Amino acid sequence: MSIDKSLRRKNQLERSRNVLTRGERIKVLKDEERWQDGRSPYGLPKVRVVKIVTKKAKKAKEEEKPAEGGAEAAAAPAAEKKAEKK
Repeated sequence: MSIDKSLRRKNQLERSRNVLTRGERIKVLKDEERWQDGRSPYGLPKVRVVKIVTKKAKKAKEEEKPAEGGAEAAAAPAAEKKAEKK
């Protein structure tokens, strides 16, 4: 029996989130050197959330090669059929 999608925990925290916790926001502010020691953790300024995008270059290249070969292979029989009709 399979597990429902909502019950899987494999990649739960790998997806990007739009809202950071207060600790994560403070860490980003420290990295950007915008955090001052002794400052109140309440009323923090906005922090941009950077979404990591992974490129699928290898997969795209593999898909292009068979498509090109398939187009050439499809064009060759079509040209032969036209020649036979004449």
